[in-house]
Amino acid sequence: MGAGDLLVKGAEMVLPDRIVVGDLRVASGVISTVAPDGGLEPLAGETVIDGEGYLLMPGAIDPQVHFREPGQPDKETIGSGSRAAAAGGVTSFLDMPNNIPAATSMVAMQAKIDSAARTAVTNYGFFIGATPSNISDLVEVIGTPDEPVQTPGVCGIKVFMGSSTGDLLVHQQEHLETIFGGTGGIIAVHAEDEDRLNARRPEFENRTDIAAHAEWRDDECALIATKRAMSLAKEFNHRLHVLHLTSGVEADWLAQNKGSLVTTEVCPQHLTFDQDDVERIGTRLQMNPPIRYSQDRETLWRRLLDGTIDCIATDHAPHTLENKALGFPMAHSGMPGVETSLALMLSHAADGKCTVSDVARWMCEGPAKVYGMVGKGCLEEGFDGDLALVDMQGRRTISDSDTWTTVGWTPLAGMELTGFARMTVVGGVQVHGRSTGGSLRGEPLSKPGGAGSALKFA
Repeated sequence: MGAGDLLVKGAEMVLPDRIVVGDLRVASGVISTVAPDGGLEPLAGETVIDGEGYLLMPGAIDPQVHFREPGQPDKETIGSGSRAAAAGGVTSFLDMPNNIPAATSMVAMQAKIDSAARTAVTNYGFFIGATPSNISDLVEVIGTPDEPVQTPGVCGIKVFMGSSTGDLLVHQQEHLETIFGGTGGIIAVHAEDEDRLNARRPEFENRTDIAAHAEWRDDECALIATKRAMSLAKEFNHRLHVLHLTSGVEADWLAQNKGSLVTTEVCPQHLTFDQDDVERIGTRLQMNPPIRYSQDRETLWRRLLDGTIDCIATDHAPHTLENKALGFPMAHSGMPGVETSLALMLSHAADGKCTVSDVARWMCEGPAKVYGMVGKGCLEEGFDGDLALVDMQGRRTISDSDTWTTVGWTPLAGMELTGFARMTVVGGVQVHGRSTGGSLRGEPLSKPGGAGSALKFA
């Protein structure tokens, strides 16, 4: 026996169709046996984990993070972000291209993949960024509609239809048509309408109250862009993923119109906070698209539960507390979340908003299905041994000092949560652990580069 060989005994296993107490064996990094009735005996040299009293889930997948590499190591790196993910029971991530410089070519993508191989402790995938003029780079990495290319570690194309800086803003119709019509794979869009944002800017540019943020970037701004992206997807028969859904009107419209070509996601923060929280907490909750209103939050929950929304992502986008202290509108938009997302959603389950099986479907199986991740998202024989052993028995109050993200804070500071990962396993390798009654931060169990690999996509 060797690395990637372990046995979890007596855990409550979250299987695709039920939760049942039993044993699970991982051999050479792959789930070899799921025994709902238990009874598996340890093999010589096999690592044995006592799962009694704990919930065993597939490792969570975060399909939207900003790990800030290259260019902003004071905020995050691939290595530090992956470490934070592992602390939260997240075993795979998809990272965005708005770096310094932006990741818009195969050379840039390869540099990120190589860095992840050296520094990550989880599985990794990256989006290539679209610009108005890099169609040849996109085709090299992703392929064309007739000849798609599957590059390990590359999950799709990211299009910023609004709210971006530098070359990554793509909002002219001719450029969008070139991208949708000339590339393969999946296109993920940040759907805010740039023209509406610009037209309304003078009305809000002198406001210093944070409530102005959601008023300016209103739900109409989001709906216009989502409808436009949907129209392009249907015209060119191209797979589309609408990122970080925030508004009730978008969710209701998608419920009637999205069809089989389109998927979407929601962030835990948009399921948790509303306008009153933004007023109380301030710029820690400032992000794009914004935290909206209580009625939006409740509609997002309803559309998540009815299947309109396919998965959950965090949009982990860390900024320093020094920057956040500048206040609105000077503070940058974005917040960390990759290491708290699973516990937050399991806390919602404990509070009756959903079930544990719902959380596994939204945070494990859902992202894997949206992006066609090979071997990910379920506790089934033949799937990869990516696991989160979770403690649902008590609640603990999280603080900034409990985090692994480089910026050292969380928008959830002061909240009582349950569902922290007792053990995180990637390909059968233990990468992070928490001891009973020990530090909520836990401790790393794997060296940088010691676990994880480039995600493969079908």
